[in-house]
Formats: sequence, C-alpha cells, structure tokens
Amino acid sequence: MSDDAMPGDPYLSAIERLIRGELDLGAPGDLPDDALGSALRELAATLQQQRNEQRWLDRITVSINAGLLLDDVLSMVYADFRGMIPYDRIGLALLEDNGQTVRSRWAKSTRLPLLLRRGYEAPLAGSSLETILRTGQPRILNDLEAYLCHKPNSDSTRRIVEEGIRSSLTCPLVANGEPVGFLFFSSAEPHTYDEVHIERFQRIAAQLSVIVEKGRMVSELAGQKRAIERQNEELRRLDELKNTFLGIAAHDLRSPLSIIQMSVDFWLDPRISLSSNETDTILSDIQRQVQHMLVLLNDLLDVTQIEAGKLELNQTPINAMAFLSEAVERHARLASRKGTRVHLDPVPPGNMAADEYRLRQVIDNLISNAVKYAPAGSVVTVGAVPAGPGVGPGWRMYVQDKGPGILPEERAQLFQDFSRLSSRPTGDESSTGLGLAISRRIVEAHGGQIGVDSEPGAGATFWFTLPE
Repeated sequence: MSDDAMPGDPYLSAIERLIRGELDLGAPGDLPDDALGSALRELAATLQQQRNEQRWLDRITVSINAGLLLDDVLSMVYADFRGMIPYDRIGLALLEDNGQTVRSRWAKSTRLPLLLRRGYEAPLAGSSLETILRTGQPRILNDLEAYLCHKPNSDSTRRIVEEGIRSSLTCPLVANGEPVGFLFFSSAEPHTYDEVHIERFQRIAAQLSVIVEKGRMVSELAGQKRAIERQNEELRRLDELKNTFLGIAAHDLRSPLSIIQMSVDFWLDPRISLSSNETDTILSDIQRQVQHMLVLLNDLLDVTQIEAGKLELNQTPINAMAFLSEAVERHARLASRKGTRVHLDPVPPGNMAADEYRLRQVIDNLISNAVKYAPAGSVVTVGAVPAGPGVGPGWRMYVQDKGPGILPEERAQLFQDFSRLSSRPTGDESSTGLGLAISRRIVEAHGGQIGVDSEPGAGATFWFTLPE
C-alpha cells in the first residue's frame, strides 16, 4: 500500500481488486460517484467484456482444434455473439480465384428470408469491399435504403434490403497477414451500429479471422478426405470388377477354346477319316465357339470402356419406324429357326435423338434375349410410343415376350454385371451376363431409364426411355 493511500481508501481498494482480476467492484455505493469512480467502473466493465470475449473465442478455438467444421463454427458465432454486438443476420464471404472473386460461403437469419445465399458471387475489383480490404477498416452502413439510392446498381445491397436488412457492419477477415474474406453483421433496424466501438470490434475480428481460416481449412481437409475415400471406394470397386472380368473371361473362354482345340485335334488326326458332313459339322461348331468368344470379348471391352468414362455418343436424328423395322427384320430370321415370330407394333411417326450404333446394341440385346427365353411358336412383340406423363417428352421402347417371366428376387440384379437368371434359354443359347448391364449404361448415358415389367410365368416386357 502506498504512503499516500489511506486505510479504507475506496479508490485504492478498487484498483487492487482490478489488479487481482476481481472485476466486480461491489455495490454502486462502494465507489464515490465522481469522475474517478466512474472511470474505474467503466474500466472494470471493459475488462469484464474483454474477458468474456476472450473466453468465448477460446471456446471456439478449442472446438476448432477438436475438428469443428466451418459451418459449425459460424453457427456458434450466430448463437453466442449477441452479447457482444446486435444482429439479425450474419453472413460470411470468402475470397476465391486468387482473390479475384468474393463468394458467399454461409449466411443465417432466424426471422428474415435469405435472398443473398451461399454461392452468390461477385468480382472484388471495383467493389466497395475492395476498399475495406485496402484500408483494413470495418464499414458501417446505418441506412441501407439510403445507400441503395446512391448505389442503385449494387445487386448485393438490393438483395439484403429486400430481405428486410436496414443496417450492416462489414469486417475484413485477415489471417497471417493475408485477406481471406468478410464477416457481415446485419440488423433489421437502421442505425443499429451507431454506438459500436470499432477498436473493440477490430480486436475481435482479428481473432475471428484466424478461427474462420482454421475452420475453413478443417472443412477443406474433411472434404478432401471424403473425396479420397470415395476415390478409394471406386478403385476398390473397379479392382473387384477387374478381378470378376478376369475370372469370367477365364471361365467362359476356357470352354469354347477347349471345344475348338478338341475339334481341330480330331480333324487333324490322320487315323480318322471324316466325311464331308462330319467336316461341315466340326467347322460349324468351331464357328459357333469363335462367335461366342467374340461376343464375350466385345462385351468385356464395352463394359471396361464405359467404366473408364470413354463412352462417346454421336447422337443424330433416327427415324423410329425405320430403326425398329430393321431391327425386327434382322432378328426375325434368327427367331424363325426356333419357330418364334418377332412382331412390330405400329410406331408413331417421328425421330429419336440417339447414337444409332449404341441404340442398336440395346434393342438387339433386348430382342435377342426375348427370343432366347420365348417358347417355340410364341410371339415377341416390339414397339415404341411417346414417353408419356412423368417421363417427359421423348420415346418409350419395349420388347415383350411370352417366356417364363422374372422372379421378384432376381429383378434387383437384372441389370448388373454378369447377372444370370435361374430360367434357362429355351434353345440352350449362350449368354455372357453382360448384355443388360451394357444396355443400362448406354441408356443412362443418353439420359434415359431402363426397366422391366414381369410376373413369373406371365412373360416379361423390357422397356427403356429416350429423352427428346
């Protein structure tokens, strides 16, 4: 205690309590109501406010260090900052494109509509925000309606005025000496920020800048982590698909190759004399096995090409009637060997926009499958109609058979790679299990959908849509 101080001196007692960090100076009557007493009470209130601010900022910093994402940080700011400054709306915009663009990253208001939402962007050059960054000083606009009259071309101001905002405080965010964006506090009342102490807000904003930048980095790292996980999952899927391809190829190619090898050995055996009919039978069998292997290899190549994102479509106008007539005629000759007939329903006039080669793959696959599973003497029906309500303009093509139908539990895997049904082709035809999967990918690449309507024992109708 100093020599000049008297025991029980209220000023000295108040100062000693402040030094010890005790910011509650007691009842109003404990200090004289003079200039020094008022100054000490104001100092205590200021220190208490700074302590509260620092505790709040420390709490958010702890959350950031624990991995809190930027949106969570900003939600905490919105929920807890009112003790420091009034607002009805808080928004955050970040600098992107090497500082050339200001893009809205986050905004929240509990009682006003948001017209200036996430994703809104504008160039920084020539804007009032550029001045704020250059000076490093917050900007207060206490009458936004009047400001809009002076700046009628300011789209961002027009939007927040339409939201109901009448005053705003814009603070530059600078982290590690580099500008990172802006924090906007806005109020539905004019002149809300007349009494704001800029120095205090600058101090808080400096710490908020670091917090926001950390939150943004955590969010970006989390996004990169999710992207890497998705890529790893896709790589695992493609690796499994590759292994499946190799397994299927090895299995499905071994059998025809063995048959060809056996046929050739039999044909070349000098001890065996073959008649002309026997030679023709061997050659026909070799030809069938070679065709089966070519189909399998072409299907595998198609799937790998599509999976690699290399499916390129050359879409041109295709006359629907002519296209389907040709397809029906092409398959009718093959179906006749089984006593099956392929019939074309009347097709409305009009063109389809599609890659003709790829579209032929789809319709050929659907018709050949229908013929494979159709009973001898039955009819396979092909047709096309306008897509109709719920699908939009375009076409809906269908292939209907009278085969065994499809079990409900098999429908989910029907358009997946290497799917095979429990039903067997009526003519013991071969199948790679890839045709429908390739058809699905081709249809989806055109922007359409593919599906089947079927009941066990009542046949199946395969269909696909093409947008106009």
